[in-house]
Amino acid sequence: MSNSINIEHVIKRYGDVTIIPDLSVNIKNGEFFTLLGPSGCGKTTLLRMIAGFNSIEGGTIQFDDKVINEISAHKRNIGMVFQNYAIFPHLTVRQNVEYGLKIRRMHKPEMKKRVDEILDVVKITGYQERLPERLSGGQQQRVALARAIVIHPSVLLMDEPLSNLDAKLRIEMRSAIREVQKKVGITTVYVTHDQEEALAISDRIAIMNEGVIQQIATPEQLYTRPNNIFVSTFIGHSNLFGGTYHRDPSGAFITFKNGFQIAIPEMVQDYQDHEEVIISVRPEEFMLSEEGIEVTIKNRTFLGKFTNYELDFEKGMVIENQPSIEYSQDLGQSARIFDEGETIRLLPNKNKINVFTKCGKHSLIKGCDES
Repeated sequence: MSNSINIEHVIKRYGDVTIIPDLSVNIKNGEFFTLLGPSGCGKTTLLRMIAGFNSIEGGTIQFDDKVINEISAHKRNIGMVFQNYAIFPHLTVRQNVEYGLKIRRMHKPEMKKRVDEILDVVKITGYQERLPERLSGGQQQRVALARAIVIHPSVLLMDEPLSNLDAKLRIEMRSAIREVQKKVGITTVYVTHDQEEALAISDRIAIMNEGVIQQIATPEQLYTRPNNIFVSTFIGHSNLFGGTYHRDPSGAFITFKNGFQIAIPEMVQDYQDHEEVIISVRPEEFMLSEEGIEVTIKNRTFLGKFTNYELDFEKGMVIENQPSIEYSQDLGQSARIFDEGETIRLLPNKNKINVFTKCGKHSLIKGCDES
C-alpha cells in the first residue's frame, strides 16, 4: 500500500532566490518521518514538492522506484492533512470521509466497508452523522485524518496539523496520529516547528535550516548526540562553553576557560591537540559535586518535578549571546531547593557532554552522525 520516498539532489527556486539548494533524503516504507526546523527553513516547501504542488527545478523525487517529478498532484496517490483541516462544512462526518472514494467512483458496498473501518480506527464512529460545526477541534482533525487515509494513499503528508489546537488537545491528538499511522502502516511525512511534538511521534527526524538538512536521526540520537551547534541548540536547551581539546596516552580531555578539565571517553582521535572547541552541556547533564565548577544562582523557576536555575559562571567561560545558562535539578533526587544568590558546584556528566569544532559545524563525539 505505502511507498518509500527517495529524494535525490532536489532544488527549489523562486526566481533568483534558491529556497532548497541541493537536498537528498531517503524515507523508508512505513516510516513516520518528520521535517523539523524554524519558520522559513524550507520544510513546507519540500512537503509541497513531494505533493506535486510546487515545481522541482532540479533533482528527482521517487515513490519506490518511480520518478514522480512530472506526475500531476492528483495522480500521485497521496493523502494530505492540512493545518486548517479543509473539511466541507455542509457535509456530515461520513460524507466528508466518503468524498475521495466517491470521486474515485468506488462501488457502494466497498465504500461503506472502507469508511466504517477508518471511522473505527480514528475513533469517530459515534459522530458520523454530525456536521463539522458540531465537532470539537480534535474531532475535526480526526475527520481530516480519516478522509486522507481512507483512499489508501501511497504516502500521507501532514503540514502543521495540530497548530490550531490548544496544548492539551495537541498532546492527545499527536498520540492519536501516531497510533493510527502505525496501525495503518503508511509512509508519513510530517511537518512541524514544535520540537516536543516531533520528538514524541517520529521514527526519524530531519532538522532543516535554510533549505539544508543539518541531521537525520532518531529523536533520542538527535537530542543526545547532535552533530552541530545548530541542532544542539534547536532541539531543547544547550549551555555552550569555550574550551580546548587535549589528548595524551591516558585519553582525551577538554579544558574549560577557567582551567577545569574533564576526560571525555567518546571523543574522536583525529582532532588537533590544544585546538579550541565548543562544549555543550544540557541543563539536566550537570550534577551537584564538590569537585565541580563553582557557579552562582541568578534566578530559579519551580516547575514541579524540576527546579530550573539560571546560572552565572566565571567571566569568559560561556559563549556569548546565549539567552540563558541553566541547570535543571530533579527534585526527586535532591535534598533541597537552592536560593537565588547561593553558590553551588556543578560537575558536567562526561558521558553526556557534546563537543564541537570551534566553528560549531562538526561534532567531535564518536558516532554522532549515525542515523
